Amino acid sequence: MALAQTLKAHLERHGVAWRTLRHPATASSHDTAAVAHVPEDHIAKAVVVRDERGPAMVVIPASHWLRLETLNAKLDRGFGLADESGLDRLFPDCAAGAIPPVGPAYGLETFVDENLASLARVFLEAGDHEALIEVSGEDFLRLQDGARRDYYSHDGTT
Repeated sequence: MALAQTLKAHLERHGVAWRTLRHPATASSHDTAAVAHVPEDHIAKAVVVRDERGPAMVVIPASHWLRLETLNAKLDRGFGLADESGLDRLFPDCAAGAIPPVGPAYGLETFVDENLASLARVFLEAGDHEALIEVSGEDFLRLQDGARRDYYSHDGTT
């Protein structure tokens, strides 16, 4: 499958240069970081949430955990984790569990964790379990098309 066509079109529409990193198939971001030899906190991970307004995406470092209560408090919303069974309709060109962390490409309201904002290079799931794409930190933020930025996650030590 490689690069999801929706993601590719979004990259091209924004004039973003990227590099593809192929790696053996993995089942988690932690494993992907290890086999691709990239820092886990430089991999942006998509977490799909849902409330009465519909689905949204929170983008956090792969080394972190979403703080759902913090997200809800900061946004005055009632998000819960989205049911995995409906994700194939939202991301039809992606393998299950291999969602690119670029919600605007898929028409989703998006919230980006501030921990990703200062990175020089960011790695994104490409839509399958065997590739990442690398973009500059500046381009990563441009791809988020007006997403709200704040601290929505923790690294497990706090």
